[in-house]
Amino acid sequence: MTYTTAALLGALLALALDLLVLRTRLVRRRVFWTTYPIIVFFQLLSNGVLTGRDIVRYDPAAIVGVRLVYAPVEDLVFGFALVLSTLSLWVWWGRQGVQREPSAGTGSSWLLRWLRKR
Repeated sequence: MTYTTAALLGALLALALDLLVLRTRLVRRRVFWTTYPIIVFFQLLSNGVLTGRDIVRYDPAAIVGVRLVYAPVEDLVFGFALVLSTLSLWVWWGRQGVQREPSAGTGSSWLLRWLRKR
């Protein structure tokens, strides 16, 4: 399977998860599409560093060949799938009542005990 196929399949599965399975419908919201360029900017920045310095290399036979800031366009599709899946699950779990009250800092580590004393 090529990276192109995997990225497209991942995007389709993320869309199905959002629209059909969890029914969070994030891709139908204006706020999602208004804030998504922020994610794309940082994704292109990190991809540009990683691929521009040859830290990450792609097999030319596994990608389409179109690059944006050194990274193949498939990375944007794959990143979209990851972000959409993560946000869909987050919203769905929130609707299900998972951890309604914040519980960060309720542990008993030495660091938390020290911070509570201050």
